[in-house]
Amino acid sequence: MTNIQICVDCTDAHQQADWWAETLGWTLEPVDQDFISSMLDQGLAKPEDVIEHNGVRVWRDGAAICPADEVGRKDRLRILFQPVPEPKTVKDRIHLDVRLQGQDKDAARAALEERGASFLTEASQGPHSWYVMADPEGNEFCIS
Repeated sequence: MTNIQICVDCTDAHQQADWWAETLGWTLEPVDQDFISSMLDQGLAKPEDVIEHNGVRVWRDGAAICPADEVGRKDRLRILFQPVPEPKTVKDRIHLDVRLQGQDKDAARAALEERGASFLTEASQGPHSWYVMADPEGNEFCIS
């Protein structure tokens, strides 16, 4: 069996991970503090490779989220946010579809906009309709 991880290029991995964890009802993956200490002590990581976020040391160049009940599982659903030097300049060729599981689409849109998302357009196909949104860094996603 094959498993995938979704990777999202961004400017601030930790802010994006926080935003998406809240949006999806997922959790930030914990970072092993002993592992960070070991890597620093052995010279395999430099102090500038680590920052403090939400009161704990984390790797500067990435943050991941997953469903809370899957933390630690090798086969977990996972989204990794990784910083890239260039800004987003064109439409994404791949995006996330967030299924609202019966939540009111307009209320969800308003709540997301209050948290920094942008509404881009409404679309439909047959009886199905959805909103195309952008997260705080401009990455497109749909809610339906």
